[in-house]
Amino acid sequence: MEQVRAIDTEVTHVWMIRTFLKHADEAEDDEDLRAIVRDLYDFILAVGPLDEVEDPAVYLKMAKKKASKLRRATELYEEIQPEVSGHTNFVMAARSLRTAVDRILAVIKSR
Repeated sequence: MEQVRAIDTEVTHVWMIRTFLKHADEAEDDEDLRAIVRDLYDFILAVGPLDEVEDPAVYLKMAKKKASKLRRATELYEEIQPEVSGHTNFVMAARSLRTAVDRILAVIKSR
């Protein structure tokens, strides 16, 4: 259950970044940004909330299954972020997302 908690802690950060990007005016006109928001949500929805985890092995299996989509969304955001906006909020969102995703992937890899 320790690995599940570690991933869930990072998912809270992914959720906040997703919410920021989803409500940013820039997302209205940027299909890539909307796709990133959808992919982040897909990972969050797939693993589900911590308090509903009945079997840690199932949670970790789903996290592993969705990890590549999460990684690709992060890479795409890092790639397009300078074009989307150079504002500090967008720069910090990219850094925060990278940190959270790296930690999630490290937990998955340590299984």
